[in-house]
Amino acid sequence: MFKYNFRYELKLLIRSKWIQLLSILLLLLFSFAAFNGQQKVEKRNLDIAEMKQQIEESDASMLKLLDSVESGMQVSVPRWTIPNSPMAVGNYYPRIAEMRASALTFVATGQSDLYTHYIKPTVASDDFELNFTEMTSPTQLLFGSFDLAFVIVYLLPLIIIAFSYNVLSYERESGSLRLLASQPISLKHWVLQKLGLRFFWLLLMVIVILITVFIAMGKISEINVTGYAYFFGIILVYMLFWFAIAFLVNIFGKNSANNAVSLLGLWVVFVLLMPSGLNQIGNALYPIPSRNIMINKMRITKSEATKKQNEILDNFLRDHPEYAINDPKQSRSFWHGYMASKQLIKQELEPIVATYDEQLRKQQRWLDKLKWVSPAIVVQESLNKMAGTSTADYENFRKQVIDFAVIWREHFMPFLYNNQPFSKQDYTDLPKFQYEQKTLEIRESILVVSAISLGLLSFGFLMSKVRVSAFS
Repeated sequence: MFKYNFRYELKLLIRSKWIQLLSILLLLLFSFAAFNGQQKVEKRNLDIAEMKQQIEESDASMLKLLDSVESGMQVSVPRWTIPNSPMAVGNYYPRIAEMRASALTFVATGQSDLYTHYIKPTVASDDFELNFTEMTSPTQLLFGSFDLAFVIVYLLPLIIIAFSYNVLSYERESGSLRLLASQPISLKHWVLQKLGLRFFWLLLMVIVILITVFIAMGKISEINVTGYAYFFGIILVYMLFWFAIAFLVNIFGKNSANNAVSLLGLWVVFVLLMPSGLNQIGNALYPIPSRNIMINKMRITKSEATKKQNEILDNFLRDHPEYAINDPKQSRSFWHGYMASKQLIKQELEPIVATYDEQLRKQQRWLDKLKWVSPAIVVQESLNKMAGTSTADYENFRKQVIDFAVIWREHFMPFLYNNQPFSKQDYTDLPKFQYEQKTLEIRESILVVSAISLGLLSFGFLMSKVRVSAFS
Protein backbone atom coordinates (compact mmCIF):
# COMPACT_ATOMS: atom_id res chain seq x y z
CA MET A 1 0.00 0.00 0.00
CA PHE A 2 2.84 2.36 0.81
CA LYS A 3 4.43 1.74 -2.58
CA TYR A 4 1.12 2.53 -4.28
CA ASN A 5 0.70 5.72 -2.20
CA PHE A 6 4.23 6.80 -3.10
CA ARG A 7 3.62 6.51 -6.86
CA TYR A 8 0.11 7.96 -6.62
CA GLU A 9 1.21 10.95 -4.53
CA LEU A 10 4.09 11.76 -6.89
CA LYS A 11 1.82 11.61 -9.96
CA LEU A 12 -0.78 13.72 -8.19
CA LEU A 13 1.75 16.41 -7.22
CA ILE A 14 3.23 16.53 -10.71
CA ARG A 15 -0.15 16.67 -12.46
CA SER A 16 -1.40 19.37 -10.10
CA LYS A 17 1.89 21.25 -10.76
CA TRP A 18 2.55 21.54 -7.01
CA ILE A 19 6.17 20.36 -7.35
CA GLN A 20 6.89 22.62 -10.31
CA LEU A 21 5.29 25.63 -8.63
CA LEU A 22 7.03 25.06 -5.30
CA SER A 23 10.39 24.52 -6.97
CA ILE A 24 10.16 27.86 -8.75
CA LEU A 25 8.85 29.64 -5.66
CA LEU A 26 11.53 28.20 -3.36
CA LEU A 27 14.27 28.94 -5.88
CA LEU A 28 13.20 32.59 -6.10
CA LEU A 29 12.81 32.99 -2.34
CA PHE A 30 16.06 31.30 -1.38
CA SER A 31 18.04 33.00 -4.15
CA PHE A 32 16.85 36.49 -3.28
CA ALA A 33 17.24 35.92 0.47
CA ALA A 34 20.77 34.51 0.10
CA PHE A 35 21.75 37.34 -2.26
CA ASN A 36 20.35 39.93 0.16
CA GLY A 37 22.21 38.38 3.08
CA GLN A 38 25.45 38.22 1.09
CA GLN A 39 25.11 41.90 0.19
CA LYS A 40 25.02 42.78 3.89
CA VAL A 41 28.08 40.62 4.56
CA GLU A 42 29.99 42.25 1.71
CA LYS A 43 29.13 45.72 2.99
CA ARG A 44 30.26 44.69 6.46
CA ASN A 45 33.57 43.37 5.12
CA LEU A 46 34.02 46.46 2.98
CA ASP A 47 33.47 48.78 5.97
CA ILE A 48 36.04 46.85 8.01
CA ALA A 49 38.52 46.83 5.10
CA GLU A 50 38.15 50.60 4.65
CA MET A 51 38.70 51.17 8.35
CA LYS A 52 41.80 48.96 8.31
CA GLN A 53 43.09 50.94 5.33
CA GLN A 54 42.62 54.16 7.29
CA ILE A 55 44.52 52.65 10.23
CA GLU A 56 47.39 51.63 7.93
CA GLU A 57 47.58 55.11 6.42
CA SER A 58 47.43 56.66 9.89
CA ASP A 59 50.24 54.38 11.09
CA ALA A 60 52.38 55.27 8.08
CA SER A 61 51.89 58.95 8.89
CA MET A 62 52.72 58.30 12.55
CA LEU A 63 55.98 56.54 11.67
CA LYS A 64 57.00 59.40 9.39
CA LEU A 65 56.31 61.91 12.16
CA LEU A 66 58.28 59.85 14.65
CA ASP A 67 61.19 59.61 12.23
CA SER A 68 61.16 63.38 11.76
CA VAL A 69 60.93 64.09 15.50
CA GLU A 70 63.69 61.63 16.36
CA SER A 71 65.85 63.24 13.67
CA GLY A 72 65.37 66.65 15.31
CA MET A 73 63.20 68.07 12.54
CA GLN A 74 60.20 70.34 12.97
CA VAL A 75 56.75 68.89 12.21
CA SER A 76 53.70 70.87 11.15
CA VAL A 77 51.06 69.17 13.30
CA PRO A 78 49.41 70.24 16.57
CA ARG A 79 51.72 69.63 19.54
CA TRP A 80 49.27 67.39 21.35
CA THR A 81 49.08 65.01 18.37
CA ILE A 82 52.82 64.44 17.98
CA PRO A 83 53.24 60.66 18.36
CA ASN A 84 56.31 60.82 20.59
CA SER A 85 53.76 61.40 23.34
CA PRO A 86 52.29 58.04 24.45
CA MET A 87 48.89 59.60 25.09
CA ALA A 88 48.84 61.01 21.55
CA VAL A 89 49.44 57.51 20.18
CA GLY A 90 46.80 56.02 22.46
CA ASN A 91 44.18 58.57 21.40
CA TYR A 92 44.92 59.50 17.79
CA TYR A 93 46.41 56.26 16.48
CA PRO A 94 44.19 53.51 17.93
CA ARG A 95 43.89 49.89 16.78
CA ILE A 96 40.69 48.57 15.26
CA ALA A 97 38.78 45.84 17.07
CA GLU A 98 36.71 44.12 14.38
CA MET A 99 34.19 41.29 14.40
CA ARG A 100 34.78 39.20 11.32
CA ALA A 101 31.97 37.51 9.41
CA SER A 102 31.81 33.71 9.33
CA ALA A 103 31.00 31.44 6.40
CA LEU A 104 27.31 31.30 7.35
CA THR A 105 26.81 34.94 8.32
CA PHE A 106 24.75 35.58 5.18
CA VAL A 107 22.12 33.10 6.45
CA ALA A 108 20.77 35.29 9.26
CA THR A 109 21.03 39.03 9.83
CA GLY A 110 20.21 38.55 13.52
CA GLN A 111 21.50 41.45 15.62
CA SER A 112 23.96 42.63 12.99
CA ASP A 113 21.69 45.47 11.88
CA LEU A 114 21.70 46.84 15.45
CA TYR A 115 25.36 46.57 16.43
CA THR A 116 28.56 47.73 14.83
CA HIS A 117 31.30 45.32 13.77
CA TYR A 118 34.33 47.43 14.60
CA ILE A 119 35.40 49.70 17.45
CA LYS A 120 38.46 51.90 17.91
CA PRO A 121 39.14 52.07 21.67
CA THR A 122 41.33 54.93 22.88
CA VAL A 123 43.04 55.61 26.19
CA ALA A 124 40.62 58.46 26.89
CA SER A 125 37.43 56.48 26.28
CA ASP A 126 35.66 54.72 29.13
CA ASP A 127 34.54 51.12 28.80
CA PHE A 128 30.86 52.00 29.22
CA GLU A 129 31.16 54.86 26.70
CA LEU A 130 32.18 52.56 23.85
CA ASN A 131 29.37 52.73 21.33
CA PHE A 132 28.41 49.30 20.00
CA THR A 133 25.24 50.37 18.19
CA GLU A 134 24.85 51.53 14.60
CA MET A 135 22.71 54.22 13.05
CA THR A 136 19.97 52.08 11.55
CA SER A 137 16.87 52.99 9.56
CA PRO A 138 13.74 52.61 11.77
CA THR A 139 11.85 51.36 8.72
CA GLN A 140 14.36 48.54 8.27
CA LEU A 141 14.08 47.62 11.96
CA LEU A 142 10.29 47.57 11.67
CA PHE A 143 10.15 45.21 8.70
CA GLY A 144 13.33 43.27 9.43
CA SER A 145 15.68 41.78 6.87
CA PHE A 146 14.76 39.41 4.06
CA ASP A 147 17.36 36.72 4.64
CA LEU A 148 17.37 32.93 4.60
CA ALA A 149 16.41 32.83 8.29
CA PHE A 150 13.31 34.91 7.51
CA VAL A 151 12.31 32.58 4.66
CA ILE A 152 12.86 29.48 6.79
CA VAL A 153 11.21 30.69 10.00
CA TYR A 154 8.32 32.74 8.59
CA LEU A 155 7.58 31.75 4.99
CA LEU A 156 8.44 28.04 4.87
CA PRO A 157 5.66 27.16 7.39
CA LEU A 158 3.15 29.01 5.19
CA ILE A 159 4.26 26.91 2.21
CA ILE A 160 3.85 23.76 4.30
CA ILE A 161 0.37 24.87 5.36
CA ALA A 162 -0.66 25.47 1.74
CA PHE A 163 0.88 22.10 0.82
CA SER A 164 -0.87 20.02 3.48
CA TYR A 165 -3.98 21.67 4.94
CA ASN A 166 -6.55 19.65 2.92
CA VAL A 167 -4.95 16.21 2.63
CA LEU A 168 -7.93 14.48 4.27
CA SER A 169 -10.67 17.08 3.90
CA TYR A 170 -10.25 17.17 0.11
CA GLU A 171 -10.94 13.43 -0.10
CA ARG A 172 -14.02 13.87 2.07
CA GLU A 173 -15.30 16.84 0.07
CA SER A 174 -14.66 15.15 -3.29
CA GLY A 175 -16.53 12.01 -2.18
CA SER A 176 -13.60 9.61 -2.51
CA LEU A 177 -13.25 8.95 1.22
CA ARG A 178 -15.57 5.91 1.07
CA LEU A 179 -13.30 4.34 -1.52
CA LEU A 180 -10.27 4.94 0.68
CA ALA A 181 -12.06 3.36 3.62
CA SER A 182 -12.37 0.14 1.67
CA GLN A 183 -8.57 -0.17 1.41
CA PRO A 184 -6.61 -2.34 3.92
CA ILE A 185 -5.14 0.64 5.78
CA SER A 186 -6.46 2.81 8.61
CA LEU A 187 -7.29 6.42 7.87
CA LYS A 188 -4.68 7.80 10.23
CA HIS A 189 -1.99 5.61 8.65
CA TRP A 190 -3.05 6.83 5.22
CA VAL A 191 -2.91 10.51 6.29
CA LEU A 192 0.45 9.97 7.94
CA GLN A 193 1.84 8.33 4.80
CA LYS A 194 0.46 11.04 2.56
CA LEU A 195 1.91 13.84 4.70
CA GLY A 196 5.17 11.93 5.09
CA LEU A 197 5.57 11.73 1.32
CA ARG A 198 4.87 15.43 0.95
CA PHE A 199 7.37 16.12 3.71
CA PHE A 200 9.94 14.03 1.82
CA TRP A 201 9.45 15.78 -1.52
CA LEU A 202 9.41 19.26 -0.01
CA LEU A 203 12.51 18.57 2.09
CA LEU A 204 14.28 17.20 -1.00
CA MET A 205 13.40 20.34 -2.96
CA VAL A 206 14.60 22.60 -0.14
CA ILE A 207 17.96 20.81 0.17
CA VAL A 208 18.60 20.64 -3.59
CA ILE A 209 17.65 24.28 -4.15
CA LEU A 210 19.70 25.54 -1.19
CA ILE A 211 22.77 23.59 -2.32
CA THR A 212 22.27 24.97 -5.85
CA VAL A 213 22.10 28.51 -4.46
CA PHE A 214 25.23 27.93 -2.36
CA ILE A 215 27.11 26.63 -5.41
CA ALA A 216 26.00 29.64 -7.47
CA MET A 217 27.23 31.99 -4.72
CA GLY A 218 30.56 30.17 -4.36
CA LYS A 219 29.78 29.24 -0.76
CA ILE A 220 29.83 25.48 -1.13
CA SER A 221 33.53 25.14 -0.23
CA GLU A 222 33.50 27.74 2.56
CA ILE A 223 31.05 25.83 4.76
CA ASN A 224 32.33 22.77 6.58
CA VAL A 225 30.48 19.48 6.97
CA THR A 226 29.40 20.29 10.53
CA GLY A 227 27.92 23.59 9.36
CA TYR A 228 25.90 21.81 6.67
CA ALA A 229 24.74 19.15 9.13
CA TYR A 230 23.48 21.70 11.64
CA PHE A 231 21.95 23.97 9.00
CA PHE A 232 19.96 21.29 7.20
CA GLY A 233 19.27 19.51 10.48
CA ILE A 234 17.50 22.51 11.99
CA ILE A 235 15.51 22.99 8.77
CA LEU A 236 14.49 19.32 8.78
CA VAL A 237 13.17 19.31 12.35
CA TYR A 238 11.38 22.65 11.86
CA MET A 239 9.61 21.33 8.76
CA LEU A 240 8.79 18.15 10.68
CA PHE A 241 7.17 20.24 13.40
CA TRP A 242 4.84 21.97 10.96
CA PHE A 243 3.95 18.74 9.21
CA ALA A 244 3.15 17.27 12.64
CA ILE A 245 0.83 20.23 13.27
CA ALA A 246 -0.74 19.64 9.85
CA PHE A 247 -1.26 15.97 10.74
CA LEU A 248 -3.13 16.88 13.92
CA VAL A 249 -5.32 19.43 12.15
CA ASN A 250 -6.12 17.00 9.32
CA ILE A 251 -7.01 14.21 11.74
CA PHE A 252 -9.14 16.30 14.11
CA GLY A 253 -10.28 18.94 11.63
CA LYS A 254 -13.43 19.12 9.53
CA ASN A 255 -13.49 20.91 6.19
CA SER A 256 -10.66 22.50 4.23
CA ALA A 257 -11.58 26.06 5.20
CA ASN A 258 -11.50 25.25 8.90
CA ASN A 259 -8.19 23.46 8.50
CA ALA A 260 -6.64 26.42 6.71
CA VAL A 261 -7.88 28.88 9.33
CA SER A 262 -6.69 26.63 12.17
CA LEU A 263 -3.20 26.22 10.69
CA LEU A 264 -2.87 29.94 9.97
CA GLY A 265 -3.97 30.69 13.51
CA LEU A 266 -1.32 28.35 14.87
CA TRP A 267 1.25 30.01 12.59
CA VAL A 268 0.34 33.40 14.07
CA VAL A 269 0.61 32.01 17.62
CA PHE A 270 3.93 30.20 17.24
CA VAL A 271 5.69 32.60 14.87
CA LEU A 272 4.35 36.02 15.88
CA LEU A 273 2.55 36.11 19.23
CA MET A 274 4.76 33.88 21.37
CA PRO A 275 8.10 35.52 20.45
CA SER A 276 6.76 39.05 20.94
CA GLY A 277 4.83 38.05 24.05
CA LEU A 278 7.85 36.49 25.76
CA ASN A 279 9.93 39.53 24.88
CA GLN A 280 7.36 41.92 26.36
CA ILE A 281 6.98 39.86 29.54
CA GLY A 282 10.77 39.74 29.91
CA ASN A 283 10.94 43.55 29.61
CA ALA A 284 8.19 43.91 32.22
CA LEU A 285 9.76 41.46 34.69
CA TYR A 286 13.33 42.72 34.29
CA PRO A 287 13.18 46.36 33.15
CA ILE A 288 16.45 47.88 31.98
CA PRO A 289 17.63 50.86 34.07
CA SER A 290 17.57 54.18 32.28
CA ARG A 291 20.71 54.74 30.24
CA ASN A 292 20.21 58.50 30.61
CA ILE A 293 20.48 58.15 34.40
CA MET A 294 23.68 56.18 33.97
CA ILE A 295 25.12 58.84 31.65
CA ASN A 296 24.16 61.64 34.07
CA LYS A 297 25.74 59.74 36.96
CA MET A 298 28.86 59.30 34.86
CA ARG A 299 29.07 63.02 34.13
CA ILE A 300 28.60 63.97 37.78
CA THR A 301 31.25 61.48 38.87
CA LYS A 302 33.67 62.78 36.25
CA SER A 303 33.05 66.37 37.30
CA GLU A 304 33.72 65.56 40.96
CA ALA A 305 36.82 63.57 40.08
CA THR A 306 38.20 66.44 37.99
CA LYS A 307 38.02 68.80 40.98
CA LYS A 308 40.24 66.56 43.08
CA GLN A 309 42.58 65.09 40.49
CA ASN A 310 45.69 66.02 42.48
CA GLU A 311 44.46 64.11 45.51
CA ILE A 312 43.47 61.16 43.32
CA LEU A 313 46.89 61.18 41.65
CA ASP A 314 48.65 61.17 45.01
CA ASN A 315 46.61 58.17 46.11
CA PHE A 316 47.26 56.45 42.79
CA LEU A 317 51.02 56.90 43.05
CA ARG A 318 50.87 55.70 46.64
CA ASP A 319 49.16 52.52 45.44
CA HIS A 320 51.61 52.19 42.51
CA PRO A 321 55.03 53.05 43.94
CA GLU A 322 56.76 51.64 40.86
CA TYR A 323 55.65 54.75 38.96
CA ALA A 324 56.63 57.20 41.70
CA ILE A 325 60.10 55.64 42.08
CA ASN A 326 60.82 56.09 38.38
CA ASP A 327 59.69 59.71 38.50
CA PRO A 328 61.62 61.31 41.41
CA LYS A 329 60.77 64.83 40.23
CA GLN A 330 57.07 63.93 40.15
CA SER A 331 56.57 65.66 36.79
CA ARG A 332 52.84 65.91 36.40
CA SER A 333 50.68 66.80 33.43
CA PHE A 334 46.97 66.74 32.67
CA TRP A 335 47.18 63.13 31.59
CA HIS A 336 48.75 61.99 34.87
CA GLY A 337 45.75 63.15 36.87
CA TYR A 338 43.23 62.18 34.19
CA MET A 339 44.35 58.57 33.88
CA ALA A 340 44.47 58.18 37.65
CA SER A 341 40.94 59.59 38.00
CA LYS A 342 39.65 57.15 35.40
CA GLN A 343 40.37 54.31 37.80
CA LEU A 344 38.22 55.94 40.49
CA ILE A 345 35.43 56.77 38.03
CA LYS A 346 35.35 53.18 36.81
CA GLN A 347 35.10 51.85 40.35
CA GLU A 348 32.27 54.21 41.32
CA LEU A 349 30.26 53.55 38.15
CA GLU A 350 30.81 49.82 38.16
CA PRO A 351 27.70 49.05 40.30
CA ILE A 352 25.46 51.00 37.90
CA VAL A 353 26.91 49.31 34.83
CA ALA A 354 26.71 45.92 36.58
CA THR A 355 23.00 46.48 37.30
CA TYR A 356 22.39 47.35 33.66
CA ASP A 357 24.22 44.22 32.46
CA GLU A 358 22.55 42.00 35.06
CA GLN A 359 19.07 43.02 33.91
CA LEU A 360 20.04 42.16 30.34
CA ARG A 361 21.30 38.76 31.49
CA LYS A 362 18.08 38.12 33.42
CA GLN A 363 16.03 38.92 30.31
CA GLN A 364 18.16 36.54 28.26
CA ARG A 365 17.86 33.78 30.88
CA TRP A 366 14.09 34.30 30.87
CA LEU A 367 13.96 33.83 27.11
CA ASP A 368 16.30 30.83 27.28
CA LYS A 369 13.99 29.09 29.76
CA LEU A 370 10.76 29.64 27.83
CA LYS A 371 11.96 29.66 24.22
CA TRP A 372 10.99 25.98 23.92
CA VAL A 373 7.29 26.89 23.85
CA SER A 374 7.77 28.02 20.24
CA PRO A 375 10.03 26.15 17.79
CA ALA A 376 10.12 29.34 15.73
CA ILE A 377 12.10 31.03 18.51
CA VAL A 378 14.43 28.05 18.79
CA VAL A 379 15.07 27.90 15.04
CA GLN A 380 15.62 31.65 14.71
CA GLU A 381 18.07 31.61 17.60
CA SER A 382 19.85 28.56 16.18
CA LEU A 383 20.25 30.17 12.75
CA ASN A 384 21.57 33.34 14.40
CA LYS A 385 24.11 31.27 16.33
CA MET A 386 25.27 29.50 13.17
CA ALA A 387 25.58 32.86 11.42
CA GLY A 388 27.46 34.41 14.35
CA THR A 389 24.87 37.19 14.67
CA SER A 390 23.10 36.16 17.87
CA THR A 391 22.84 38.26 21.03
CA ALA A 392 25.42 35.99 22.67
CA ASP A 393 27.87 36.62 19.81
CA TYR A 394 27.65 40.41 20.14
CA GLU A 395 27.87 40.18 23.93
CA ASN A 396 31.02 38.11 23.47
CA PHE A 397 32.40 40.72 21.05
CA ARG A 398 31.56 43.54 23.48
CA LYS A 399 33.41 41.82 26.34
CA GLN A 400 36.45 41.18 24.15
CA VAL A 401 36.55 44.82 23.07
CA ILE A 402 36.30 46.04 26.67
CA ASP A 403 39.12 43.70 27.67
CA PHE A 404 41.21 44.96 24.77
CA ALA A 405 40.46 48.59 25.74
CA VAL A 406 41.93 47.87 29.18
CA ILE A 407 45.02 46.26 27.59
CA TRP A 408 45.42 49.23 25.22
CA ARG A 409 45.11 51.72 28.06
CA GLU A 410 47.49 49.90 30.40
CA HIS A 411 50.08 49.55 27.64
CA PHE A 412 50.68 53.32 27.74
CA MET A 413 50.56 53.75 31.53
CA PRO A 414 54.27 52.93 32.08
CA PHE A 415 55.20 55.38 29.29
CA LEU A 416 53.11 58.11 30.91
CA TYR A 417 54.14 57.73 34.55
CA ASN A 418 57.79 57.03 33.74
CA ASN A 419 57.81 60.09 31.45
CA GLN A 420 59.13 57.89 28.65
CA PRO A 421 58.58 59.12 25.07
CA PHE A 422 57.13 56.81 22.45
CA SER A 423 59.59 55.81 19.70
CA LYS A 424 59.59 53.93 16.41
CA GLN A 425 60.96 50.85 18.15
CA ASP A 426 57.87 50.77 20.38
CA TYR A 427 55.51 50.61 17.41
CA THR A 428 55.88 46.86 16.88
CA ASP A 429 54.90 46.22 20.52
CA LEU A 430 51.51 47.91 20.22
CA PRO A 431 48.69 45.53 21.27
CA LYS A 432 46.56 44.06 18.50
CA PHE A 433 42.98 42.86 18.76
CA GLN A 434 42.19 39.29 17.78
CA TYR A 435 38.51 38.35 17.80
CA GLU A 436 37.80 34.84 19.04
CA GLN A 437 34.39 33.62 17.92
CA LYS A 438 32.62 31.60 20.57
CA THR A 439 31.38 28.19 19.47
CA LEU A 440 27.65 27.98 20.13
CA GLU A 441 26.17 24.50 19.96
CA ILE A 442 22.70 23.99 18.49
CA ARG A 443 22.58 20.23 18.90
CA GLU A 444 20.23 20.61 21.86
CA SER A 445 17.85 22.73 19.78
CA ILE A 446 17.68 20.09 17.05
CA LEU A 447 16.99 17.34 19.57
CA VAL A 448 14.31 19.29 21.43
CA VAL A 449 12.41 20.35 18.29
CA SER A 450 12.64 16.75 17.05
CA ALA A 451 11.19 15.50 20.33
CA ILE A 452 8.34 18.05 20.17
CA SER A 453 7.53 17.09 16.57
CA LEU A 454 7.60 13.35 17.23
CA GLY A 455 5.54 13.90 20.37
CA LEU A 456 2.84 15.71 18.37
CA LEU A 457 2.80 12.95 15.76
CA SER A 458 2.52 10.28 18.43
CA PHE A 459 -0.24 12.17 20.20
CA GLY A 460 -2.26 12.55 17.02
CA PHE A 461 -1.66 8.95 16.04
CA LEU A 462 -2.72 7.52 19.40
CA MET A 463 -5.63 9.83 20.17
CA SER A 464 -7.32 9.89 16.76
CA LYS A 465 -10.31 7.60 16.27
CA VAL A 466 -12.04 7.13 12.99
CA ARG A 467 -15.78 7.57 13.33
CA VAL A 468 -18.19 5.93 11.00
CA SER A 469 -19.76 9.29 10.27
CA ALA A 470 -16.45 10.46 8.80
CA PHE A 471 -17.03 8.20 5.81
CA SER A 472 -20.56 9.27 5.15
